[in-house]
Amino acid sequence: MKAVILAGGKGTRGKPYTEYFPKAMIPINGKPLIDYVIKYLKSFSFVKEIIIVSDFNGLGGQIKNYYGNQKDITFVQDSQNGTGGDLLHIEKKLKDESEFLLWFVDNLCAIDLKQMREFFKEKNSSACIATRTKRREETGFAVVKDGIIKEFKEKPVMKLQLSECLGIYILGKDIIKRIKAKQKQKKINLSYDILQQLSKEGKISAFDIGDKEWVDAESPMVLERNEKIVNKIIKQMGF
Repeated sequence: MKAVILAGGKGTRGKPYTEYFPKAMIPINGKPLIDYVIKYLKSFSFVKEIIIVSDFNGLGGQIKNYYGNQKDITFVQDSQNGTGGDLLHIEKKLKDESEFLLWFVDNLCAIDLKQMREFFKEKNSSACIATRTKRREETGFAVVKDGIIKEFKEKPVMKLQLSECLGIYILGKDIIKRIKAKQKQKKINLSYDILQQLSKEGKISAFDIGDKEWVDAESPMVLERNEKIVNKIIKQMGF
């Protein structure tokens, strides 16, 4: 199984930091974010190769310089045609795969990929998305009755009404066929242009991460604010 890491976003939420280095290179305890993702992916024996998609002609060149030449890591220039366009861009590298893993680089989570892969196959789905239904809030809440605060709840774990989609996917090879059918579009968004229709067909499964922590590592500021959770995730990853 091959794992694709999308690391070519503009990092607009991480400005001004991402004007100087790509989101993938945000430092965590002296190592770049992407390094934790790569080492975690490699800890699963079924992941045979990692394909990193980024703007290597721009800031993404820092990623390539960091890793140099490694046998099991392939670097592919960002297509600039959206997330779906990027997958179409690497079609030949995925042609022998019945399924592949897609990981957006700003996701930090010790998700059980073995279980997720088994769930994907069990549901016979075209795509499986990591989701969660619980979230620890970053602000305080209050229990209010008749306009009077009865109790404070500091940063509670909230049950979500809707499942939150994380940026970790397992995709079947038929996804590429769906993308090819829309290749005349200037940009192809994987979620809106491909997965939205598949969801209406009942072909997308949701793998709930349960009590596992997850962080959207959009900027150094977010990682610093969530330092305890970040360190917990890294420990769960085995580092």
